[in-house]
Parts: sequence; structure tokens; C-alpha cells
Amino acid sequence: MDAALKKGVALVVVVFIGFYLFTDPTGLAGFTRDGADAIWSGLQRLFDALQQFIRTLTA
Repeated sequence: MDAALKKGVALVVVVFIGFYLFTDPTGLAGFTRDGADAIWSGLQRLFDALQQFIRTLTA
């Protein structure tokens, strides 16, 4: 019963966020832009750290 309640609450939250984002197109655009920026920034930091690690190993 507890797992079903958690899934139900998660579903309600996802539906609410989806409804809010699709009824506010500028909010959806900003959310998408910010999310893409965060993912790109994270990937850049990951690859920079990986390059630094490889340079340290081969030095």
C-alpha cells in the first residue's frame, strides 16, 4: 500500500508540473533552455575533468 501511495503522489506531481508547463509556454521554453544549459555545462565539466585525469596519468 505504501509503494502505491508513493507512486500516486509522484504521478500527481508529474501531471501538475506537466500541466503547468504546457499552459505556460514561456515557462516551458525557459525550463527547456535552462535544462539544456545545465546539461551542456555538466558535460563540459565532465570532459574537462576527464582530459585532466588522462593528462595526469600520461605525464
